[in-house]
Order: sequence, then C-alpha cells, then structure tokens
Amino acid sequence: MLHLLRLEYTGSEEAAAPHVRDHVAFLDRHHAADTFLVSGQTVPSGQGGLIIAAGVDRATVEKIAAEDPFVRAGVGRHTITTIVPGRTHADLAGLLDSDAP
Repeated sequence: MLHLLRLEYTGSEEAAAPHVRDHVAFLDRHHAADTFLVSGQTVPSGQGGLIIAAGVDRATVEKIAAEDPFVRAGVGRHTITTIVPGRTHADLAGLLDSDAP
C-alpha cells in the first residue's frame, strides 16, 4: 500500500513557521525509518506539502499524521489517500514489496 498525505496549512504560512524545525525532525525520523519515500512542499509554496508513505497500514499512517508537529499545533491538517498499486515502475517495486497489508 501507498499513502499520499497532503498537508494543508489551516492558516498562514507565517503561523506554521515556528513549527518548521520540529516538522523537519518529524520528516527526518520517518524518512530514516523508511516509512516516508518522498516529502516536499507543494508549488507554489505556502500551501502545504505532500508525503508519500509506504510499508505501513492505514491506521499506522493516520497515527503518524496526527503526530506531525503542524497538526499538533493546529496549523496544519493531513488528507490521506491510500492506494494499492496496480502497476509499479521496476525501480519502485523493491520498495513496495515489504508493504504491510
């Protein structure tokens, strides 16, 4: 399974600014655990970001999203879309083989 987490700021980017350092640490932690495959700001900036997560089930990714410092501070929220890949590029297949049901 893949999970697409779309982060939207609930207010201004300035309101989120004090929480950026903790949010980056959150991203680093989940990238190091190989749960987050990709993360980045949406373009144009100031609207939020996107994370692609794998290797965990939906309940776990919901728990992870709730732990985001932006969410905890009330300056952001995640919308989660879960997909079961039907076709996968060969370069990604190895990353997805260990996914949780």
